[in-house]
Amino acid sequence: MTHQTSGRWRLGLTLSLLTAFLWGVLPVALKMTLQVLDIYTIVWFRFSLAFVLLGAYLFTQKKLPTQQQIFSAPIKLLIITTIFLCGNYVLFMQGIALTTANNTEVLIQLAAVLFGFGGLVIFKESYTLWQWLGISILTLGFLLFFKSQISNLITSQGQYLLGSGLVILGAISWAIYALAQKQLLQSLSSSHIMLIVYGGCALLLTPFAKITTIFTLDLASLSVLIFCGLNTLIAYGAFAESLEHCPASIVSAILALAPIFTLISVDLVATIFPQIFTPEYINLRGIIGALLVVVGSATTALGKNK
Repeated sequence: MTHQTSGRWRLGLTLSLLTAFLWGVLPVALKMTLQVLDIYTIVWFRFSLAFVLLGAYLFTQKKLPTQQQIFSAPIKLLIITTIFLCGNYVLFMQGIALTTANNTEVLIQLAAVLFGFGGLVIFKESYTLWQWLGISILTLGFLLFFKSQISNLITSQGQYLLGSGLVILGAISWAIYALAQKQLLQSLSSSHIMLIVYGGCALLLTPFAKITTIFTLDLASLSVLIFCGLNTLIAYGAFAESLEHCPASIVSAILALAPIFTLISVDLVATIFPQIFTPEYINLRGIIGALLVVVGSATTALGKNK
């Protein structure tokens, strides 16, 4: 049997939108932390903080998973979710280090596309005619909105292309994680799944992290790092819970809004901290593309069967 949603799709849409926003602003914060810490330490801290905070919350609510609950779940699926989410984080960070925040957020959208089609194939979900129209509008919007970035991928050499390739691998890794997690919802709650996955990822990265360097950060850098950790906890918690209420195909459509949040946040940070980010000019084609992405996402999400 495959997982079936609760039918509370409005709640699922709201949680998906929160995830899209948090994932949209995250690349900017990660780009800033890369100036003071290495990749593995940043990722380790994000998983560790999320694990500690979520564990503390579940403990106070007396909702920690029991040993019986953990071992009654498919162990192979737990291993898959842990390994592939960890791989996604590391590969995505490598991509940010070698390219730009906007570029990585564009390419990582492949994850949502793969996840959506995976939901169609594995979970036997289906698109209505309106949803297929929404996907078409969404695709056209991305082609227009990111034409200049796609051109950079073709003409650039060296680390930019390498970083882009790593982000694509990260997108594939995330899609596998997300599909495995959705199936795990049959055995465990979303909070229990994320607690196990956060802890497992932190353990995997401990040998590679330079933990002592965190204590050398100034207040500003530490604050941004903590935000990255909180982003992990809230965004993935909202994402995991959205899968409980909404089909994977619809969740993936909402997540496609993340690049718009990235572009806006990059411009804001570039205005406040011009020494960190350079503002990007958006022509009329890009503005039209952004509007089509929003319209396409909304059409795909709301054009579902009643």
